Amino acid sequence: MRVGLTGGIASGKSSVARILAEQGAVVIDADQLAREVVERGTPGLARVVEAFGPEVLTPEGDLDRPAVGRLVFGDEEKRRVLEGIVHPLVFERYAELEQNAPEGAVVVHDIPLLAESGRAEGFDAVLVVDAPPELQIERMLRDRGMTREDAEARIAAQATREQRLAIATHVIENTGTLAELEARVLEVLADLRD
Repeated sequence: MRVGLTGGIASGKSSVARILAEQGAVVIDADQLAREVVERGTPGLARVVEAFGPEVLTPEGDLDRPAVGRLVFGDEEKRRVLEGIVHPLVFERYAELEQNAPEGAVVVHDIPLLAESGRAEGFDAVLVVDAPPELQIERMLRDRGMTREDAEARIAAQATREQRLAIATHVIENTGTLAELEARVLEVLADLRD
């Protein structure tokens, strides 16, 4: 079973992914794969350097993420070039991991920007981890040391809560304790396995 997992920043999506993995689901993390495909020595990193020059490397030869960010985030064309390199490599890796999953496994694709990407219909189920924006902001201030302005800007840059909820087959509300979150995740997982 192919399951999409998404949620806004500081909604608790990472906690849900961890609980699902602990319960035997195969969790594939899009952000982690995007980092892996451009690690030192990979063809992906070589293609990024070819496209943007050696100034995107740290002195140690790793991808300098902040430097790449400065290059692409203000420039739509350069961002598309970067995505054109990274996204196919990530999808290739996705397919490989999915193919190697045990028979009958629940395969969870942890995709932060699933609502924004328009790819939700490719899944048998979509889990949306939900928390009110004020709680998300509170968590970013407390746990990530952000300013209120930065936290609000991060939320504004993502899909709206309504857009995420519109693609959900299962909503995992994360407004309570970790024990309550875990109970809800187990309930959803049992439903998926049925």
